Formats: sequence, C-alpha cells, structure tokens
Amino acid sequence: MVGTYFDAPAACLEYDPLAPAVAACVAKIIRAALPELLIEHMGSTSIPGCAGKGIVDLMVLYQPGRLEAARAAVDGLGFQRQKSRDPFPEERPMRTGSLEYEGRIFRLQLHIILSDSPEVQDLRRFRERLRCDPSLVAAYVARKTEILSSGITDSLDYCNAKGDFCRRVIRNP
Repeated sequence: MVGTYFDAPAACLEYDPLAPAVAACVAKIIRAALPELLIEHMGSTSIPGCAGKGIVDLMVLYQPGRLEAARAAVDGLGFQRQKSRDPFPEERPMRTGSLEYEGRIFRLQLHIILSDSPEVQDLRRFRERLRCDPSLVAAYVARKTEILSSGITDSLDYCNAKGDFCRRVIRNP
C-alpha cells in the first residue's frame, strides 16, 4: 500500500486540493496499525491555496515512552528511513513513502514527534497562522519562488533557505 519515496528537485507547485484527502487516508492507515497515535496534516499541503513542493507532510505524535512503537508501526507499513544527506536523527525520526490516490502518486513525509514536544506547538502555530492569513500565505509563496529563482534546486537547501521565514512566523504574535 505504501510505495517508495522518490526525490525530485525543489519546486513551488500550485496547491493540490486532493492533499487533505491523501493526508486523511494516510492517517487512517497509520491509526489502524497503532490507534494510540495522533496524526495531523502539516506543511504547505495543509494550507488551502499555499503552493509548495507537493509533499504531504504529517506529524505522527506519540506519547512518552512510545517512540519505538511508533517507529515500528510506520516502518511496518512500508515507510522508509530518509535517504537525504542530512536525515533527522532516530530520536526524532522522519519517514518517507508514497501513496497512489485517485490515479496519482503522492510523496509523503512522516515526522514522528513526541506529543508534548515544543516542536509540535511550533508546527501547529505555523500552520494555523498561514491558514488564517492569506497575505502571509502570499509572502510565503513569494519567498519560495525567490529561493527557486536564486538557482536552488536541492530540496534540503530549499528547506534551509526558507527556515528564517518560518521561524519569524512562529515567533511573531
């Protein structure tokens, strides 16, 4: 069911209205494997109208002491460890995969995070601030376009380049 993740150059693709349905489908699959996990759609594909890389990002939130169970559940479904040059550590892992949905292949990234980690609140705050502010979405898309226009095509370099923007959104009221 979960396919192999494939790399692609960084891009700023138009928002895909199927992304929330893909996220819900993946969440259902993961919860069937380990019902205690909380799954939340995050990133650009969770923000209506926000262009981005087109990767469906999800937070997989586990309770204290349950990291190993969370990793085992997603690994058992066929999600893979990152193969990038700077992968997340196994104490805060990310898994990748793909899913065919309505005849299309969607790339997936699962961020496995302790439920009470401050990172969870930061990711939620970023998502909610953009969902509520179309001008902030426009500024975010403009920043992504500017990064790509500078010649950056590596996905990791692209993510790092937009980091300052993301941190400002999280820190500002």
